[in-house]
Amino acid sequence: MFNTMTVTKAAGALIGALLFLMLANWMASSLYHVGSAEHGEGEEVAQAYAIPVEEAGGEEEAVEEEIDFAALLASADAAAGEQGFGKCRACHKLDGTDGVGPHLNGVVGRAVAGVEGFNYSAGMVEHAAVDPAWTPEALQAFLADPKGYVPGTKMSFAGIDDPQDRADIVAYLQAQP
Repeated sequence: MFNTMTVTKAAGALIGALLFLMLANWMASSLYHVGSAEHGEGEEVAQAYAIPVEEAGGEEEAVEEEIDFAALLASADAAAGEQGFGKCRACHKLDGTDGVGPHLNGVVGRAVAGVEGFNYSAGMVEHAAVDPAWTPEALQAFLADPKGYVPGTKMSFAGIDDPQDRADIVAYLQAQP
């Protein structure tokens, strides 16, 4: 059943398979070379397209243009702000009840972290010492980058990039009693 001839056949098959793989590897590496190819006197040849990139002359920081928010707010459209407020409706209400976030009716001029009974984040409570009331300018800065303006806030909203959209939303919030 199990004799030396069977062991010899199995060992021969294993050694033959390894020999075949070694020869196939040798032939493939002679046909397809992977790695750096050097030609001539140490000159390296590119294996693919080389795209020259110019070095930056100096480090110029992007200068944010100052926004005249008062002028934007004066020309703001509250009806457009109502549509923009749709992004806020998932967490904030205008009927005096709190949702995931505090209600926003009467928010313009209201104290920061000033809704009684709402559990504000520590970051928002600390920010109340820095910026005691929600002025239109404070609201527009908060709407631009909530986590950047109030570090530690629980608000997960990324912000609104367009200054005119922020002005429209603040105008809409000003119109809410």
